[in-house]
Amino acid sequence: MKIRNIRILILIGIIIVALGCKDQKKEKEGVINEPEIEIPQDEPKATVVQGEEVSYKTDSTTMKGYISYNPELEGKRPGILVVHEWWGHNKYSRERADKLAELGYVALAVDMYGDGKQAQHPDDAGKFAGMVMKNIDVAKARFDAALSVLKNNPHVDQEKIAAIGYCFGGSVVLTMANMGEDLDAVAAFHSGVQLPVMPSEDIKAKILVCNGAEDPFVSEESIINYTKAMDSVNADYEYIAYEDAVHAFTSKDADSLGKKFDLPLAYNKQADEKSWEELKKLLNEVF
Repeated sequence: MKIRNIRILILIGIIIVALGCKDQKKEKEGVINEPEIEIPQDEPKATVVQGEEVSYKTDSTTMKGYISYNPELEGKRPGILVVHEWWGHNKYSRERADKLAELGYVALAVDMYGDGKQAQHPDDAGKFAGMVMKNIDVAKARFDAALSVLKNNPHVDQEKIAAIGYCFGGSVVLTMANMGEDLDAVAAFHSGVQLPVMPSEDIKAKILVCNGAEDPFVSEESIINYTKAMDSVNADYEYIAYEDAVHAFTSKDADSLGKKFDLPLAYNKQADEKSWEELKKLLNEVF
C-alpha cells in the first residue's frame, strides 16, 4: 500500500514538472524580441541659394553686379550690399554674397569700377580704386545706384539695409556711412580707416571694423585718428584687431596673391571665422 502511494506521488510530481515545462515553452514561444531597427538620421537640408547677375547704371556708367537670395523663404527680408576688394567685382565678393543669402538675407555684390572691370595686377588695382576714392561724388553715385537696385528687389525689406566691404570695399562702406547713407549697419574687413570723408554726426549706421593687428597697410596713427573721430560724434561702433592677422585675412586667395606680387597678404582662418561671427552678431542686433 505504501509503495502504491509513493508511485502515485512520483507520477503526480512528473506530471506537474511536465506541465510546468510545457508552460515555460509556451511562454518562451510567445515572446518576440523586437528587432533592432536603425532609425535613419535626417541629413541637414542644404540651403537653397539663387544667384543672378544684374546690370544697373549711373548717368555715365553701367555696372555689373550679382544678387543672391534664398527663393524658398517667404516674405521680405533685410538686404545687404557687398563691396569688393581693390581687385574688382570677382568671385570672392559673390561668394560672400552667397554666404549672406544662406543666412537668410538678400545680398548684392556691387560693382564700383563699372562694366564688371577687374584688375589683374596691383598697379591696376591701385589705379581703379584711386579713381573711385578720389572722386567721392562718383563713388556715392555708384553706391546709390546699387542701393536702389537692392531696395527695389521684391524680396527685400527696404527699411532694413546694411553694407559690408573688404579692403577697398571696406573703405567705401565706411565712407558712405560717414556721409550719412541710410544704413542700419556697416561692416568693414581689412579696411583702411584714413578715409576721404571722416566720421561726422551724419552717421546713422552701427559700425563694425575688423582688421588685422599686423596689417602694414593700416597705420597705428590712422586707427587713433579714426577712433577719436568716431568717439567725438558718439558713433555706435566697434573696432577689432586680430592678433597675427595681416591684410586680406578673410580671402583664401591671399596667400597665392601675396607670393605672386610680393605683398604682405595672408589668409588667417581663425580671424576669418571670428570676424564672420562678429558680422552675424551685428546683423542679428540691428535686424
